[in-house]
Amino acid sequence: MTSTPTAKKTAERGPAWDWAAGHGPVTGALSATTGALAVATTGAATGMPPAWALAAGAAGAIGHTAAGLKARALGRTIATRAASWLLGAGWTTWAIANGPLSWTALGSLATLGIAHGTAARATALYEEAVEEETLAAAARELARELSADRRAIAAEWAERIERVCGVRLTRVVAVEKWDTGTGFTLDAELPGGGVTYDRIAKEGPRLAADARLPHGCTVAASPGIDQGRVLVDVTTTNVLAEEKPYPADYTPLSLLTGIPWGLRTDGREVPVFLREQCALLVGPTGSGKTNMLHTILAGFARATDVLTWVIDLNAGSAGLPWVRPALGPDGQLSDKVSPGIDWLASSFEEAKLLLETAVTIGKRRKVAYQQLMADANTDLLPVSPRIPQIMIVVDEGAEILVSTDKEMRVLAALILEVIRLLRSMGIRTVLTALGATGSVLGNLMIRREAKTRAALTGGETEGMDLSKMFPGTRGLRTDQAPYKGAGFLGTPESPPGLFKAWRILPNQITEIVHATTALHPPLDDVSREAAGPDYADRWNAARTGWMRDGVLANPGTTPAPDAEAGPGTQSGLNLRALRDPAEPQGGDADRLAREFMREIDARFGTTTEPDASPPEERPRHPGLNLRALRDDPPAPTTPQPPAAGGGPDWLPDAIAAIKAAGAAGMKPSAVADRVGRSRQAVRDALKAAAERDELTYRDNGPHSVYVHPDHA
Repeated sequence: MTSTPTAKKTAERGPAWDWAAGHGPVTGALSATTGALAVATTGAATGMPPAWALAAGAAGAIGHTAAGLKARALGRTIATRAASWLLGAGWTTWAIANGPLSWTALGSLATLGIAHGTAARATALYEEAVEEETLAAAARELARELSADRRAIAAEWAERIERVCGVRLTRVVAVEKWDTGTGFTLDAELPGGGVTYDRIAKEGPRLAADARLPHGCTVAASPGIDQGRVLVDVTTTNVLAEEKPYPADYTPLSLLTGIPWGLRTDGREVPVFLREQCALLVGPTGSGKTNMLHTILAGFARATDVLTWVIDLNAGSAGLPWVRPALGPDGQLSDKVSPGIDWLASSFEEAKLLLETAVTIGKRRKVAYQQLMADANTDLLPVSPRIPQIMIVVDEGAEILVSTDKEMRVLAALILEVIRLLRSMGIRTVLTALGATGSVLGNLMIRREAKTRAALTGGETEGMDLSKMFPGTRGLRTDQAPYKGAGFLGTPESPPGLFKAWRILPNQITEIVHATTALHPPLDDVSREAAGPDYADRWNAARTGWMRDGVLANPGTTPAPDAEAGPGTQSGLNLRALRDPAEPQGGDADRLAREFMREIDARFGTTTEPDASPPEERPRHPGLNLRALRDDPPAPTTPQPPAAGGGPDWLPDAIAAIKAAGAAGMKPSAVADRVGRSRQAVRDALKAAAERDELTYRDNGPHSVYVHPDHA
């Protein structure tokens, strides 16, 4: 290392002195005594008049006194400094006159130095003590002001609780005001004689009315630090009526540290822990249930140790917004953006396949991860980004459990099997329902496993029995949360209470999908191997063809004119009369419509659309080209004969392929790939053929196949 010229000069001069540093009791005394000795020695040697030293000391005492008064120093400090100057000046005057180098002079100077140091130290300690006392007095004054406000609140509510509830509190231990400024919490001791907190909890509405709280503000009592204490939460500001947007912070979350589902009335987030618990979300139409379901999916998308599977038999509408941002214009998944959910089922067949795969994964995990759980000394599978938990979200799943439909009963049995068997293996469910009724909550498995429950009331009273939703909790009324997105939420970690769900919009869902693409964990190798092709092909084009309509252009927009269009291209309205029947028009929707019409014609023998004249031979009329304005009458046509067997035209080829497969048969997915049709259309046609005894269906779970009767 090369030294700089400045460093060399500093090393040659020696250590640098800090002349701005202050003196302590010892260095101050040394400085004063050595200075006085130097002045006395110089004065005696040069014959300086002794009175000059006395005058200089008097001037120093006066100057320090004036400076101390200006700085508002303590009187003891001012007196000590003035006395030091006068005593030092007196000794210097005496030493100049009598000689400073005698033992008497040196001894008296040493005594003065010790006295000076002792006085300075005592003065410094006194100043520190006075300063601390001043600060303590200011803190006590502030505490008295705060405590006066709290004492007033404590006295007011103690009197109100005694008058309304008939409970005379022993004392109010503390009053904590919430940081959000929306209320406060009373911590009080209950009287003896077996009085419990629920004596106050059941009178919450009466307490709120007595306090004249605004609508949407409640009084809720919960257990304190022990059974002789009670916590009374009083909300003074209505935060349920305001719309709360979903936070724009898309930082990673973990299932083990909690996923927030909304806000309490005090502004705090409500974390939900679903490692072992299932969840139940209830809300009538218009209460904001679908919106909250999206906030739940947003939390799962941000979790680094969760894979989300969604079942929505209502056209998959709950999961499509989380898949659509990852679909390209051709309907295929993008390489740069992954869906916000890992699997979406919108039909009975796909939902059955999803649930059967979950059961297969759970049973395989039970065997494959025994050593891992033994090493971790736990009977729960250690969930992590390497082995993620699977959360199965079933929209209106509670209704599936109580349905009498044959197919729904199959799904209900699989859902209950997942809930009952796969807790330890990290597969849990979130079910939704339209109401909190006895039929929905009558299943013991739901009541026992779904300890995390949310009820969005929207002010609805029909079908919202909160006593069944939150048994053992009193004082909950639907009219306390009459706003969309507001309701009650209870978890094993926090008692049921009012909360507000965040508002999330489609554009924010798109943002979350893009922001969390890198956070989604892959399914572990053991589970992926157990799931097999049913899981690997979940985004196969044949199985996701029904999603492609979601990426079509907005029908309200006008397409740009094609610069390369031919001379016969018509502008304006796209009327059937202006189309060339020899050239099919439109996109996927038109193609599907034409195929649908052809199948109807083939099955029912309906007539085809009357053939129109070529565009160049058709007479032109001003305005719209309506059929009523045509001069040429429609020519009669003969009905087309139906396809063999009463099915679509491709069905004979499919039956022939199934017959060629022999006793092994063919899965509907293989048939769909062979004939180039969607899996749903193939399933419907094969099912109809089986009903006509043209095929035989062999039910074997995810390996079900269709077999020709010759090989059945």
